[in-house]
Amino acid sequence: MADRTRAHVFVSGNVQGVYYRANTRDTAEKRDIDGWVRNLSDGRVEAVFEGPESTVEEMVEWCHTGSPAADVDDVSVEYDSPEGEDGFRIRR
Repeated sequence: MADRTRAHVFVSGNVQGVYYRANTRDTAEKRDIDGWVRNLSDGRVEAVFEGPESTVEEMVEWCHTGSPAADVDDVSVEYDSPEGEDGFRIRR
């Protein structure tokens, strides 16, 4: 699957306590994206998305809005080779 990619994303703003992680998981599962999402102690949300390049790009774009209650200030992303994530989960 040479067209697969991995995006490591950090989202800042009012993104914790607003169902951002749950909405990310639900959206990723609908798009058949593998990876995970978690809250960071500094108030950001961190996520990894693996899948077809175009679908991963859709997820990165989705992060700019996220859950309806979120107020996203910034999304930073680094791309890398897939590491074999299987399924999508919320990490603690």
